[in-house]
Amino acid sequence: MYSRRDFLNKSYGLGAIALATLMKEQGLLANPALSGTEPQTYDLLPKAPRGFGKAKAMISMFMQGGPSHIDLFDPKPELDRLDGKDFPGEIKYDDAAGASREVMGSPWKFTKHGQSGMDFSELVPNMAGIADEITMIRSMHTGVNNHGQSINALINGSILTGRPTLGSWLTYGLGSENQNLPAYVALTDPRGLPVLGVDNFTNGWLPSVYQGTAIRPKEPRILNLDPPMSLKGEAQKRYLNFVDRLNRGHLEERLGESELEARIQSFELAARMQVAAKEALDISGESEATLRMYGIDKKETEDFGTRCLLARRLVERGVRFVSVFTGNQTWDNHSKIITSLPAACRYVDQPAAALVLDLKQRGLLDSTVVHWGGEMGRLPVIQNRAGAPRGDRKGVGRDHNTYGFSMWVAGGGFKAGYTHGATDEFGHYAVEDVVNHYDYHATLLHLFGLDARTLVYNRNGAPQSLVTNEQAKVVDKLIA
Repeated sequence: MYSRRDFLNKSYGLGAIALATLMKEQGLLANPALSGTEPQTYDLLPKAPRGFGKAKAMISMFMQGGPSHIDLFDPKPELDRLDGKDFPGEIKYDDAAGASREVMGSPWKFTKHGQSGMDFSELVPNMAGIADEITMIRSMHTGVNNHGQSINALINGSILTGRPTLGSWLTYGLGSENQNLPAYVALTDPRGLPVLGVDNFTNGWLPSVYQGTAIRPKEPRILNLDPPMSLKGEAQKRYLNFVDRLNRGHLEERLGESELEARIQSFELAARMQVAAKEALDISGESEATLRMYGIDKKETEDFGTRCLLARRLVERGVRFVSVFTGNQTWDNHSKIITSLPAACRYVDQPAAALVLDLKQRGLLDSTVVHWGGEMGRLPVIQNRAGAPRGDRKGVGRDHNTYGFSMWVAGGGFKAGYTHGATDEFGHYAVEDVVNHYDYHATLLHLFGLDARTLVYNRNGAPQSLVTNEQAKVVDKLIA
């Protein structure tokens, strides 16, 4: 008979009990349904696409809050004609309490740019300069008028939270070209995390190895890259080899534990990143001309410019997907749009255009998708007059509009110098060549050589995918 001490000292002792308890609490124990089957392994090794795809990497500049398309990319003369009058049609408000029916034409002038003759407002002169490099989609639609639901629709394919994001699906399907850097990186804003926080770069129920890695907005961008003095050099190497043997032995006794396997892989990646990440995130070797192009020499564009430059450096080194976020609700111009919208544009306009130009001059744009846009646009009527007399526009703004809005994409197989779709004469509803969020995702996957119907993950025996709407289609008109 075993004594209590013998019991706790055996392989089923205190350490094993504590580990089992911890794994159960964190939901890491193997699915009983997998018992007796060959365990599935997951990694970030590069995988060949199943079809032809020009895109190899993606950078998404996500403008949370909802940039006003009718003040930036989609001019509406009818709004100018009806300015100050009552809106003649049906409006879908999100905030009925602050709503009005008073039409507001855009306070900013629009002009055509490039050989394509694409329309841009005076608020985004640098984006106007890349008109012939981008596809402007004027007919985006999610149809869910709140931020969280529409963000989810665009980043994970559903209005529900907790699902894998686009970056996770791409790394699941294709892996990474660089095993010394994270495959999926999120560059967050120093002013705060975006709406929904880390859900913007979650792996959801995909294995944890496909989770986005957050890079801090300020130095040190990754904590603890340098080992303590006592572990530098050969000491660290021996220590890591010893830990690796322990981890591998532990994993062999628990085959099928993808979460445990992912943690071991993350530890190994952390060791390799000590050199690779420091080099990738160090912009000191970039030329003065490059720094000026991104606006890093100016206070108002320094932060976003730095993060756009880091995004280029990361994809240049084989990172598959990079998200560049603006701060929480930067573009949510419910009030004081006269001052808040120009400020938001100044923050991103020059760096965003520089990213496209820099990728092109380095021969990377053909294989890198660049995305710029938010989860919604804005309504054509005034919001939050708050008792101000008619004609006083200083404090007013625009409410949410997910029924028709604009965003642009470039590179990776998208057409250049092309305007796609249209909203109605008021900019409220997408009416021509509508692109739903699921159509956008199906098209993106196609450009990466992936099929929305076959890129699936078996979750508890049920196949799951990024694109869940059976009517989703690849939008051929967007493809070069």
